[in-house]
Amino acid sequence: MIKTIISAWKIKDIRTRMLFTLLLIVIYRFGSFIPVPFVDAAAIAERAQMYDILGFLNLLSGGSFSQFTIFAMGISPYITGSIVIQLLTIAIPSLERLAKEEDGRQKIERITRYTGIGLALVQSIGIVAGLGQDVMTSTAWYAYATVGIVCTAGTAFLVWMGERITEKGVGNGVSMLIFASICSQVPLVVIDLFSGVFVRNVYRWWILPVLLVFVVVVIAAVVLVDRAVRRIPVQYAKRVVGRKMYGGQTTHIPMKANANGVMPLIFAMTLMQVPGMIGQFWPDGAFYAFYTKWLAAGTPIYYVIYALLIVGFAYFYSTISFNPVEISKNLQQNGGFIPGIRPGRPTSDYLMKICNRLTLFGAFFLMCLAIIPALLLHAFGMSSTMGSAFGPTSVLIMVSVALETSEQLESLMLMRHYKGFLG
Repeated sequence: MIKTIISAWKIKDIRTRMLFTLLLIVIYRFGSFIPVPFVDAAAIAERAQMYDILGFLNLLSGGSFSQFTIFAMGISPYITGSIVIQLLTIAIPSLERLAKEEDGRQKIERITRYTGIGLALVQSIGIVAGLGQDVMTSTAWYAYATVGIVCTAGTAFLVWMGERITEKGVGNGVSMLIFASICSQVPLVVIDLFSGVFVRNVYRWWILPVLLVFVVVVIAAVVLVDRAVRRIPVQYAKRVVGRKMYGGQTTHIPMKANANGVMPLIFAMTLMQVPGMIGQFWPDGAFYAFYTKWLAAGTPIYYVIYALLIVGFAYFYSTISFNPVEISKNLQQNGGFIPGIRPGRPTSDYLMKICNRLTLFGAFFLMCLAIIPALLLHAFGMSSTMGSAFGPTSVLIMVSVALETSEQLESLMLMRHYKGFLG
């Protein structure tokens, strides 16, 4: 990857794209220190440590939420909006037809953009109102309106920056912003770890080499699984059109070992935090006492339910993102077939069987990636901040974005070096 970056830097056009991307990321990080009026940042930071879901939001916003700056909501409302629109595209026939039109993709992106901005408004006001009046320096209606407008404007600006990075930068604009947010928290966590070992004497010295080896193993496993692809061979029959013969070529359908990425983890983690957040509104109630004893993070039942939810959401997301019937229909219409499998229903059944096996493997990998680091950090007595920065979601996002960026740079270089097609 370093060799790819060095080679890309030597090309003026790609170097301009890289500098443009870095400029927008620097602007994003500067904006992460501009506070929102009428909000007590210290009270927000205290609440962020109490709720794991708020800690995850703070991680995705690059620490902006704990300081409650203009980018406190980060890009997460836009991601939520894109997930909602993607699910509605499967459920609503009119949106499905719109997505298949020539200019329908742009309309879907516009709807997603407006949905994310609307969610940012609702989410910002809902969070400060739900956390109590002590997080606000003023309880007037215009104070809440100011918080909602400022945070919504910050999210809208981040969406705009993400689109500009995709258009004029190195690509994957939204992913690059999330990558920058998570990477900005890693040095703070590393400094806190070394401080706990050598200054505060909270951790033992041997934790450092153990964590280093574990992080390297996790990153290697993520890269290996992320690059793993099951290739389904496809043969196209020969067709004679006029005086020319078409087809007769062999290709393949790439099916990734973990095609769902980090989405099952995000869905499962969010759902696991909902009962705790509801129970903390009534901390003296019987429900919260039951949750703390049996279902809180660190209990065996918590990890069992967490693992089952990861598997369930993996199959759910795989169902809505992979349609074997449509793939089989497209193959049959274009004269393609899988060797040894009859076209039509047998092809779709075969693809579904392969997809289910890969989904099970990906879900098992995500289970291990989510539970083993949590157990390790819990055994070492690490803080939740340490777990969020080096947790499975963070590692998956950072590694995936780094690999995608490397591929994007290679594709940009390939477009400018025609000899690459011959090599």
